[in-house]
Amino acid sequence: MSDDTLRIDRSAKTLRTLALERMREAIMGFHFQPGERLVERPLCDQLGVSRSVVREVLRQLEAEGLVQMIPGHGPAVAKPDLGRTDEIYELRALLEGIAARACATSATEEQIALLDGAFVKLLEAWASGEPVEVMRATANFYEKFFDAAGKRIAWEIVQGLNVRINQLRSMTISSTDRREPAIAEMTAIVDAIKSRDPDKAEAAARHHVEQAWSIAQKLLRSR
Repeated sequence: MSDDTLRIDRSAKTLRTLALERMREAIMGFHFQPGERLVERPLCDQLGVSRSVVREVLRQLEAEGLVQMIPGHGPAVAKPDLGRTDEIYELRALLEGIAARACATSATEEQIALLDGAFVKLLEAWASGEPVEVMRATANFYEKFFDAAGKRIAWEIVQGLNVRINQLRSMTISSTDRREPAIAEMTAIVDAIKSRDPDKAEAAARHHVEQAWSIAQKLLRSR
């Protein structure tokens, strides 16, 4: 991602919202590396917004866990913590396993069709080779997934974790040879749901999370 690609166009959205979205994508796309300082003046120039907007965006990103304040140095891209990462993946495995079982057991044919459509979009995103598009399509898939499961509170919990999940997901998506295994794992989830096999659906969902968890652990330890 070049500096020019950070610059935003004026539109109906507020500058703060646009700048926040662009900065999230830049951090999760590794335009800014974990631990890298985020200096206000260059960010103003790159985004084409005022210093006050940049400060608001950095405060929001700090609240989301993507930015951390380093004493004596100012804001920097947060480095994922291995202990917290383990907890996030534990929660994901539990919640997604429960949701997969519920989908296979009680989702309507219409809901399963919507889920299948979201999965097709996800496959198209994987084929594009664009990590940001993969993350967007993945988020859409999981929204349909939890809706079909009727697990609204679980989805609210996942949404609360989504920024941190996406930061970790961007790492695993970008890792070598992740594309084909991820597609196979998610295909197994969808196939088990469509076959109305709750045991296989839950096992497939947990396996998918565990594989991503293993990759995240290796990447974090290597850093």
